Formats: sequence, structure tokens, C-alpha cells
Amino acid sequence: MTTIRDKLETILARLAGRAADERVFLRLYEDAARAAADAADLRQRAGVSLGPLDGAIVSIKDLFDVAGETTLAGSRALRDGPPAETDAVIVRRLRQAGAVILGKTNMVEFAFSGLGLNPHHGTPGNAADPLRIPGGSSSGAGVSVAEGTSEISIGSDTGGSARIPAALNGIVGFKPTARRVPLDGAFPLSPSLDSIGPLARDVQDCADADAIMAGEVPRPLMPFPLAGLRIGVPRGRLFLETEPMVEEAFAMALSCLSRAGAGIVDHDIEDLLEAMTDTTASASIASIEAAEVHADWLDTRAAAIDPRVRWWIARSGRVPAPVYIRMLRRRRALVAAMDERLSPLDVLALPTAAISAPLTAPLETDDKLYNRMDWLILRNTMFGNQFDLTAISLPIPACERPVGFMLVARHGHDRRLLEIAAGVERAFAR
Repeated sequence: MTTIRDKLETILARLAGRAADERVFLRLYEDAARAAADAADLRQRAGVSLGPLDGAIVSIKDLFDVAGETTLAGSRALRDGPPAETDAVIVRRLRQAGAVILGKTNMVEFAFSGLGLNPHHGTPGNAADPLRIPGGSSSGAGVSVAEGTSEISIGSDTGGSARIPAALNGIVGFKPTARRVPLDGAFPLSPSLDSIGPLARDVQDCADADAIMAGEVPRPLMPFPLAGLRIGVPRGRLFLETEPMVEEAFAMALSCLSRAGAGIVDHDIEDLLEAMTDTTASASIASIEAAEVHADWLDTRAAAIDPRVRWWIARSGRVPAPVYIRMLRRRRALVAAMDERLSPLDVLALPTAAISAPLTAPLETDDKLYNRMDWLILRNTMFGNQFDLTAISLPIPACERPVGFMLVARHGHDRRLLEIAAGVERAFAR
């Protein structure tokens, strides 16, 4: 019988073999992981279990506090910061659930892009094609699960940062309703929009990790029956410029669900998307709030920050306070309107990203291409954060490159969404 320690040692040996070019992990906790694996094996032999994550190999994004070390958030600018006094809440809860925390995964600096590039630590190659981007900002998280060096990885999602790398690497990524999972000890990008979500091979693993991080007792999912499921498709701007391969995969996925009895209708949210675009015309909420987070070092440590990340944050720091406050007030009204608009449905469905993973090299040398691809890859996911919804990305099978199928549900309907996703996952597997 393969023990958890055996499984861990296989992963550590694999990582040791590529240590000179390691770009997925930024830090490993080898001794602590071995101790946790041994403890999980002892419990298993004694017939004792702490739950479904007991002995699971888990990695965490580089923005979560671990006691005794400085949290860097994928940057070099924070190296002189004080070490964290305690673990982040989600790290503590994962440890208490018996998870074997292997290390910290690479990310876009300060989580500020959906592409996954990091000029300081190198960009992880996509698990399906190392010449292509991993997606971001939880880049290492998506690659780690897809390549098998983690069973579950914990990312953040402010505009798609868990769902995008999940989609581009062919795994599952879940974005809970904001503030469902405590943000204490997570380096912020945008306190209004940040959420913490898991990436895993299947929906059940995501549900288990989500429950533990939210302080709940994990329970097996009961896959929601697809017969009679009400699925809305928000045709319009979210479907413009979609790559043909993605279009075909999405149509195939809808056909699969229709054959299983789901009712699929077009569902218009264009007016609400337009209103949100107008509301955030001066700058995004995320970039304005990021400007406050980074105000103390954005200028003094400019040379240590990726210029593409710094430019957007610095630009948004000039937005006047009345504009920002009015933006938040209008957003509250739009969140309520979207909740009402989605009430006749069970879920919205759309491609997680309009395109599959592009090649990395051209993006590293062309800022215009970088910005255009970043916008296109974030477009479909970011409205879920803007309107405070919950969402999940599932891999569509049998695609030339990984393509994500996104389900979006109303604020607070997290458990129901996970059960619907489990039903969809089962249909796709057939």
C-alpha cells in the first residue's frame, strides 16, 4: 500500500530533479510536510481520520501568511518586510484538517494579471504545453494540480485568478462568494473583491477544501439532477472575439447538458454589464484599492516591481476619493440588481476564458499584446467578482487545448453551485 509519505517523497524527488529551473513553487516546506505526512499515516493505520483532507498534498499561493516568514506576494519589493506572526486563518484550518502543506506556489506579482507571467521568479509553463501561459494570477497553483505536484492548491480570486489557471490547465477552480472564506493573513489585492478559492482535479475536492477554509464540516456532494436544470447563457459582449476552438467546445458542452435534460435559454445581462462598465470607467475597483495597499512602496521600490503591474496601480492611485466612494455605492445597487436578474435561473453558463492559453514568449516582449490578452482572458470571469457572485470552472473534455466551462450562481448559493457542478462534471465524464 502506498503511504502518504511515499506519495510526498515521490513529489519531492520530482521537484528536486528540476530544482535548477523551478518556476511552479517558490518555497518548499519539506520537513514540515514530512512530519504532517507521517502523522496522517499514523492516524490512517490507527483507523482515525480528521476528514477528507487528512493526508491530502496541498500547496498555497505565495500571498498567504506562514508564521515566521515574510509574505512576498510574488514580488521582490517586500523582501525586507517583517515575518508573519501567525499562519493565515485558512492555513491554520488546513493544518488542523490534516492537510500536508507542501509549499508556496508562484503567482503574478501582487496578483495583478490574469496571464500568469512573473519576471522575478520566472513564469511556470502551462501543464499542457510549457510554451504557453499558465493563467493567473494563481499561476503555480493551476500548474501544480494539473501536473500532479499537489492534489489541491489554494489560490485567490479577485477577477478570475483561481478560475483562469484552472481553465487553462484543465482542472477545476472554485470562486466562493466574497467573505465566505476569511481573508485574515492573505495579502490583499482588492478588499472589496478578493475571495479565496481552491483548485483541484474534481469538484468534491474543491468542495471539501472550501468547507474547511470556511470553518464548516465537509460533506459529500449530492450531484444536482440535470433534468430540469435552468441554465442561462449571457450572449453578448462576453461572447465576442471567442476563439473558434473555445466556441466549439462550449457548444459541445451545452449539447451534452441539453441531452441530459437541462433547459438552456439565452439570458440577457447586457444592461447590467454596461452599467458596471460605466461605473468603473475611471479605473477598476481592484486597481484603485491596490493603489492604497501599495502606496507606501510603489514609488520608493519602483525598480523592484514589474513595470506592467506598477503602471496600472500607479495610474489608479490618482482617482479622487468621491469618485471611488460613488463607485462603491453604485456597485451595491448593481449587485442587488444582478441577484434579482439571476433569480429565475439555477446558473449562468459561459466559457471561463474567451481564448485558450496563448504562447508566453510574444507576451513578454509586446506590452500592447500583453494588455490586450490580459483583458480578453479576464473579461468573462471578472463580472463574477464585480457583482459578488459565486462561480466555478470545469474542464471540457476532449479539447485540443484545455478549455474551461464556467457556471455562475447567485451570491451565497455556493453549496448549491457545487452540487450543480458535480452533476455537470458527471455528465461530462460520460
